Amino acid sequence: MVDSFEETMKFKVETDEEIVIKDIMKQVHESLQEKGYNPINQIVGYLLSGDPAYITSYNNARSLIRKIERDELLEELVKSYLGGI
Repeated sequence: MVDSFEETMKFKVETDEEIVIKDIMKQVHESLQEKGYNPINQIVGYLLSGDPAYITSYNNARSLIRKIERDELLEELVKSYLGGI
């Protein structure tokens, strides 16, 4: 029988930065949806071009998303997407 105290356990806690990014993206997504836009298309347009005009100013969404550097946002999206692999 293997003693469970001999194995190293991994524990992952979301960082404050990850939580902030997730909260901002949820708010931006909701604002885009409420205004009738396709949130995924608009966010992809913003990420590819860097043009904040892809994000509505409704509910301060444009200002919120600009608080996150695009490279940081892309990094979090990739980590989230590949996290289950």
